[in-house]
Amino acid sequence: MPATDAAPSFAEERDLLIGAAVEAGHAVMPLWRDCSLKVWSKEDDSPVSEADMRADQVLREAIISEGRGDYGWLSEESWDGGAHRPGRRTFIVDPIDGTRAFLKGEDSFTICLAVEQEGEIVASVIYAPAREEVFAAALGEGATLNGQPIEVSSCQGLEGCRMLGTKRMFGHPDWPERWPEMSIGYKNSTSYRLACIAAGRYDGTVALTPKPDWDAAPGALIAAEAGAQVSDHLGRPFRFDRRPPEQPGLVCAAPGLYPEIIERLSHLPEDLRSLSV
Repeated sequence: MPATDAAPSFAEERDLLIGAAVEAGHAVMPLWRDCSLKVWSKEDDSPVSEADMRADQVLREAIISEGRGDYGWLSEESWDGGAHRPGRRTFIVDPIDGTRAFLKGEDSFTICLAVEQEGEIVASVIYAPAREEVFAAALGEGATLNGQPIEVSSCQGLEGCRMLGTKRMFGHPDWPERWPEMSIGYKNSTSYRLACIAAGRYDGTVALTPKPDWDAAPGALIAAEAGAQVSDHLGRPFRFDRRPPEQPGLVCAAPGLYPEIIERLSHLPEDLRSLSV
């Protein structure tokens, strides 16, 4: 889908997101490992902190200052209510993905942004400020880590693969067939999991819970541009103009691994909320 003559190119959108994410990262780093940080719970009992709100404000101001005030705005911490209007691009934002990791003093939290157009992500950035890692992509331009091209692994099967997820999920007794022996890791940030797949550090990841667009959108493009296959748990492609703004589930994996994962998930219902895994 080409950008219109009046609209910035996808590469220009990516570069804007990089600058905004880095600015927000610098703004919240003084609050990382700060014992006096203010924290409270949202309606779903997930934590939010003054660092999340500071990042959200910095991101919005940085983006609007570049003449994108007419774009939609869909953020985990703020939403203008008018996102996904036909013909208008929308920013999809997670000011801090992995707030729990941030609050524990872990370094895998990320600042995540994407630009959506007609249900498709056309530019995205995942910034891990504590690690100084900037993952970025523009549609059709490939994916990079700190400016260098990245690509997914050449993994060809589940046996011995490097998988991101919870051991409890893969070891649940209700699976029709036991999962083979895998090296299982975990990252609190969904976006960082997808970035790790894109960079070839891990081979695949599975999430059997609905994922809000701000969790799925930034990493979906970066992983796809690095050569991964990304979809919901039944193999259906993502659309980022749904209401509510979420994906039913998430699978991201190297092409040689993806079909085997999807086959193992094929018996699952479309709505995963009733599952106990």
